[in-house]
Amino acid sequence: MVFIAWALVGTVLATGAAVFLAVVTTVLTRRVPVGRRRAILAAAILPFIWLGWGACVFIFQAVVNEVLLSRDLGIGDTWHAPLTNGYQIMMIDVTDQGWVYNPKTQPDGVAEQDDAVAGVRKVQVAGRYILGGVDSKAFDRSGKDDASVDSFFILDTSTGQQTTFKTYDGLCGRAQALQIKVNLEPISTVYGRFRRTWFDVFASVIFFMPPVGGFVLLAWWVWYLRRTRVDLRLAEPLRGACPS
Repeated sequence: MVFIAWALVGTVLATGAAVFLAVVTTVLTRRVPVGRRRAILAAAILPFIWLGWGACVFIFQAVVNEVLLSRDLGIGDTWHAPLTNGYQIMMIDVTDQGWVYNPKTQPDGVAEQDDAVAGVRKVQVAGRYILGGVDSKAFDRSGKDDASVDSFFILDTSTGQQTTFKTYDGLCGRAQALQIKVNLEPISTVYGRFRRTWFDVFASVIFFMPPVGGFVLLAWWVWYLRRTRVDLRLAEPLRGACPS
């Protein structure tokens, strides 16, 4: 449904852009004797070429992110990104709470076990350790943007062992013994930091370069055609002077 919705939105936007560019090109190329129709046709087709290009780039980045980089494809209701030692952070439907887990030990879904924590609202990655704050009733408050935390944990990603604490002071005491300065952040903030990579910058560049280049070429073409315009006020006396 998400893909269909985006496809419909893209088609509507491309159609609107096609009409706009065609009208503008028509107005700007009045009195152009040669090449006007081709320019108007190109202006009308260009947005749909952009739409096709955008779809191809999206599919390309989606495959690379999901298959090679273990990250979500950028749209949808599930967000995930790698943290450390193969562990993942994942949110479904909402971005105020989610999972920290090891996908290698849970190939068929995510279930609570020693190397997986549910209802995580706060996260910190410190070397091989993942620290966090958990709301045991997170799913009951899902989507309500509630920052409640009633327990804490330290997950050793090297051994898969989880240590839980009922108080923040307990977490800080154990973190201090591990020489970790506690700095818990919202799960969405940590996700955003680990989700973004150089590849997203590269995908953005190749997404925008052809459309921008195409628009520049169209603008140059229209400007060139405008230089060949015929002034009808000057041409009218000439037509009247010609013998029949």
